[in-house]
Amino acid sequence: MDFNTDSTPYLSLFAALSYGAASMGMVFINKAMLMQYAHSMTLLTLQQLMTTLLIRFGRVMGYTKARGFNVEAAKKLLLVSFFYNANVAFALASLKGVNIPMYIAIKRLTPLAVLIVGFFSGKGRPTTQVTLSVILTAAGVLIAALGDFSFDLFGYSMALTSVFFQTMYLVLVEKSGAEDGLSSVEIMFYNSVLSLPFLLFLIVFTGEFPNSMSSSSLSFSVILFLSLVMGIVLNYTMFLCTIVNSALTTTIVGVLKGVGSTTLGFVLLGGVEVHALNVTGLVINTLGGVWYSFAKYQQKKHKLPKVMTDVEVPRR
Repeated sequence: MDFNTDSTPYLSLFAALSYGAASMGMVFINKAMLMQYAHSMTLLTLQQLMTTLLIRFGRVMGYTKARGFNVEAAKKLLLVSFFYNANVAFALASLKGVNIPMYIAIKRLTPLAVLIVGFFSGKGRPTTQVTLSVILTAAGVLIAALGDFSFDLFGYSMALTSVFFQTMYLVLVEKSGAEDGLSSVEIMFYNSVLSLPFLLFLIVFTGEFPNSMSSSSLSFSVILFLSLVMGIVLNYTMFLCTIVNSALTTTIVGVLKGVGSTTLGFVLLGGVEVHALNVTGLVINTLGGVWYSFAKYQQKKHKLPKVMTDVEVPRR
């Protein structure tokens, strides 16, 4: 798909909004899925397999300009694929024991991690507002955790580990997309192809397959189909948002969509046992996330806008 220079602002907005909507929907679909299906790695494998087949079909039919598999490009994206799959795997594992509001609160720590990585990689020290906002976000997580009656140490550990891998993944996606001239579809294709051998080995080695194929109810089949479709949509919109905008924009969108997800999470899929300390912490966490987004917006206004003429960036 081609976009001219004039459409770039609209493309940026579309990429951010579509990623936010897909990300919000995916959290609830995965939670519903894992409430009746314990094999999270098989679910991830099916999502990657479906993604690979669809992109291949799109290339054959001429629906996408994505180039074919290139060994040199694949080597550069090995780490991207590793961090992506580690992020999703740990996130899915955490949803088994962590309620949705707390899961979202913990994932809001990603901007803090991105800033820390950026600082040590030479991007400079963040502004005072950005620093205070991420501290407020982190404080909110700690307070909310103290009031979480359903506290699950394993689930919290999985979510925090997912934050680390998501941070590395976002930074690497931005670098590989901008510097190597790969489009969002191409990165998604490489990521899926590179991850399949490892995932297939993992589900066989751990015994998930063929036991994971035993569920056959209609409700399960519907949720599985939605999960596969949303997994593909989320992959594409995340890559698109990161390349068209930046890794930081992707994390900001993730923080903002969490406001709606946190509210819905109190009443959907079992809900949350309300406690003053837990609610206070979640409110503080959300305010920190919103403040962070505002601070980054103000900071970006003082910089030159990023110019991009085509999502399918030509290889240099």
